[in-house]
Amino acid sequence: MSNHVPLYVTASITAAGVLGGAYLAYRLSQDKPTKLPETWEKVGVLKTINVFPIKSCAPVVLDTVELTYLGCRDGWLRDRVLMVVDEKRNFISARGYPELLQVFPTVRNSVLTLSHANMEPVHVNLAEVVALHKPETAIVWGDPVTVLIGRTSTGYRLVYYSAEHCRKLRSSANKIYKFTKNDTGALPDETSFNIVNEASIDDLNTRLPSDSQVSQRNFRPNFVMTGAQPYDEDKWKFLKIGENVFEIIKPCFRCVLTTIDPETGVRNSKTEPLTELRKYRQAEHDEERKTCGTSPRMGLQMALRSGPGGKISLNDPIYAA
Repeated sequence: MSNHVPLYVTASITAAGVLGGAYLAYRLSQDKPTKLPETWEKVGVLKTINVFPIKSCAPVVLDTVELTYLGCRDGWLRDRVLMVVDEKRNFISARGYPELLQVFPTVRNSVLTLSHANMEPVHVNLAEVVALHKPETAIVWGDPVTVLIGRTSTGYRLVYYSAEHCRKLRSSANKIYKFTKNDTGALPDETSFNIVNEASIDDLNTRLPSDSQVSQRNFRPNFVMTGAQPYDEDKWKFLKIGENVFEIIKPCFRCVLTTIDPETGVRNSKTEPLTELRKYRQAEHDEERKTCGTSPRMGLQMALRSGPGGKISLNDPIYAA
C-alpha cells in the first residue's frame, strides 16, 4: 500500500455501542411528525443495495437490509459507522487518500475484516471494541461525534461511532432543508440514506467521452433504482421502497470524490463527471447555490419516515409522491 495510506494501523480500532437506543431517541424527539402522502405512483424497482461500513472505503453489496434511523443494517454490518481519523481526530477521506476506495470491508458475526491488494487482511472484533473502550470525541466535517479512541504508535486510527442517536449536523445546513433529529445517520456527510436513478447515470454517460464513463459506484449510493426516466427524481418529495417510506430532504450535491475511479483510485484528468454535470445539473435555487456553490446534483438525500425495523430487498417496487 502507498506510504500515504494509514489503513495498516487500523487494528487499533476505536468504538462504542451503536446498537441500541435509536428508536427511543426517535420516540423522545420533539420534532413534528411528517404528514405522509396517501397517493403513490410506481416509478421503478430497487436494483442495488450498498452498505459502506467505513466512510470512504468500498461497499458491501447486499440483497436485503434492515432500516434504522442510523442507516442500513445487517447485524453488525452497518452503514458508515466507522471512519479513519488523523492524529488530531479529524476524519480523513478518499478525496485526499484515494487508496481508501480499494479497501474492502466484510463483517462476519462481529468480526470486521479489511482487505487490500497490497496488505495483509486486518481483523477486528467489533463486539470486543464496544465492550472495552470509553467514549471520546472525533471530528467529521467540523462536527464533533462521540467515538472511542484506541491507542496506537502512529497518527491514524479507525474509529467506531458510539452514540445511540443520529449525529448533530451543523446548524447552517438546516437553514434551507428540513432535517430532523433522526435524519443525519452516524457518519455520512448529510443523511442516513442516499439513492441514485440509474437512468440519470446512463444519460450522463451519453454526454461523457468514452475515457470518462462512470458507474453508480462513482456516486456511492445506498440504493440504485431502475425503471424511471432520467432526472425524474427532481420532482419527487417522498419515496416508498416496498412498504418503507422515505422523505427526500435535499438533492445530493456532488464533490471531487466522484472524479476518482472507484476501481483504480486514479483521478480523472478532465475532472469528469463534475465538469459535465456542472453544465446542466446546478442547484435550481439561489439559497441552495449559497450553500453548495458549483457542486452539481446527482441523486437524492433521504430520511426514514415509516419507522425503524422494516426491511427492503432487491427488486422491491419503488413508488414516488
